Amino acid sequence: MYAEGVAVMAGRIRDEDIALVRERTAIADVISEVVTLKSAGGGNLKGLCPFHDEKSPSFNVSPARNVFYCFGCGVGGDAIKFLMDAEHLSFVESVERLAARAGIQLRYVEDDRSAPRPRPQQGQRQRLVAAHAAAVEFYRAQLTTAGARPAREFLAGRGFDRAAAERYACGFAPDGWDLLTKHLRQQGFTHDELVTAGLSRPARSGSLIDRFRRRLMWPIRDITGDVIGFGARKLFDDDDGPKYLNTPETPIYKKSHVLYGIDQAKREIAKQGKVVVVEGYTDVMACHLADVPTAVATCGTAFGGDHISVLRRVLFDSDERAGEIIFTFDGDAAGQKAALRAFEDDQRFVGRTFIAVSPDNMDPCDLRLAKGDLAVRDLVARREPLVDFALRHVINRFDLDTVDGRVEAMRRAAPLVAKIKDREKRPEYVRKLAGDLGMEIEPVQRAVLAAGNGQPAAGAHAAPARPGVPSVDSPRSMVEREALKLALQEPVLAGPMFDAVEATDYQHPVHVAVRAAVAAAGGASGATGGAVWIERVRDACDDLAGQALVGELAVEPLRIDGEPDPRYVSITMARLQWSSVTGRIRDLKSKIQRINPVSNKDEYFALFGELLSLEQHARALREQAAGGL
Repeated sequence: MYAEGVAVMAGRIRDEDIALVRERTAIADVISEVVTLKSAGGGNLKGLCPFHDEKSPSFNVSPARNVFYCFGCGVGGDAIKFLMDAEHLSFVESVERLAARAGIQLRYVEDDRSAPRPRPQQGQRQRLVAAHAAAVEFYRAQLTTAGARPAREFLAGRGFDRAAAERYACGFAPDGWDLLTKHLRQQGFTHDELVTAGLSRPARSGSLIDRFRRRLMWPIRDITGDVIGFGARKLFDDDDGPKYLNTPETPIYKKSHVLYGIDQAKREIAKQGKVVVVEGYTDVMACHLADVPTAVATCGTAFGGDHISVLRRVLFDSDERAGEIIFTFDGDAAGQKAALRAFEDDQRFVGRTFIAVSPDNMDPCDLRLAKGDLAVRDLVARREPLVDFALRHVINRFDLDTVDGRVEAMRRAAPLVAKIKDREKRPEYVRKLAGDLGMEIEPVQRAVLAAGNGQPAAGAHAAPARPGVPSVDSPRSMVEREALKLALQEPVLAGPMFDAVEATDYQHPVHVAVRAAVAAAGGASGATGGAVWIERVRDACDDLAGQALVGELAVEPLRIDGEPDPRYVSITMARLQWSSVTGRIRDLKSKIQRINPVSNKDEYFALFGELLSLEQHARALREQAAGGL
């Protein structure tokens, strides 16, 4: 749960404005900036969960109700909650982000009795993003100055004209110690904000100086398009710094999660089911301009697990739709080492991994400059499976004309074949390896089997433990869930009939807790539905497992083809009551059998009369419930 109206600097957001943000936010649009969503039927969408690794999509989004829920790890909520969890924002920062997106002017109050007042200071993330946006404009303006001539020449020398520089917002950090710092301070950014953002750093004198000087600048954006950092390229021989200098780790810039170009490439990656991983900023630019729009690059760090998680969500890399991941590495020793390291991560992808190496060992930028756009497209088209490249690289290190060389090559290559996640392909690679080594199949097969026995099971990305929510393990539990889903998803339709059925007709304790929460939230009859209603029920639920179940039931499809109607609601509620009534009938019959009708005549006939009444009620409910779920 999360608290609404959390104080930020001064005041809190008015409850009416928070409700308005929820109502006007299309949650599918927000989530699709991070996760590729596909139809799940019944108007719902699904994708790979951004909060845990999984091979099959269990992350569900309900656009009609503006909520999400992951059936794998149990995380769920509205668009506000999604931003809080996905981007580690506070409640207020999430509301402010969504309000700006929807064009809503938020009002703040000191407390419930005070009058509305203008917006207070923004949350930290918004301030840091705003500082970076201002820095982008500063650096872009500097690129046209006389001092930036080496930066312009660098871009031109690599085949990038002015339009390309503007498309990627390239800029120049001027030759001054604190020009950017002074500029941003004049715009109202504080000393601490500039240091925290990584744009400035303290000098020995205690004053602030610019982190980047005399360098070509690339803004680095997150998947939503916000600038969160910079990459800076050395231009002058007397600059004793590294060739490339990146923003340090900050609250908004985590280099292990960042992929340069992802904001421009994400839609094509999702559309084509393919991503091309290159090594630098100019390689991304070259690929995009050469009509390879799916290219991205890491930023100052090796390609790793967090990058894989980002790409799998965008690719929709799952058992249902395996994507293609194409790595482009230089053909030198460092590039080959990087390729082998990428193969170690191959198991984390469901899709197929490939490598594309230029015959002339040129990166995409140099290749485009030397041979044109078509050569870049051909480089990607000529990709080969990464396992083939890895096996060839290992085998080539040994003298296959000797027995010792062939045996040692087999020992080193066998674990690679054992790691191939598509088990049906392993026998073919065993035969291929045996042929490449000039050996019989049997010893190679034994080596692969032996190597495989020590390998962890492929795809072992288990979801975190979920709260103890009830499963659909009986017809009664199924009906109870369906009734609660109707109250959460279709309160306008189901409200009156739902509220008329008592909580005593629910059996599972967690279902009872959710039914009580619906009542505590004002009942389903007066609700209009959507994220506001679901959050109201969740907030009213004191049971932690019940809170999780509210999120789950808000997106779980109803057990009916097409749209629910009053008849379906009537059938569901009748079946719910029928289960309860038949249970009471069984209890009464058992109690009557234990009573002596002679010595306890009055009690016997009272219970017998109650039994007849219940049986008559049960017959009516059975007729009402005819038609089935």
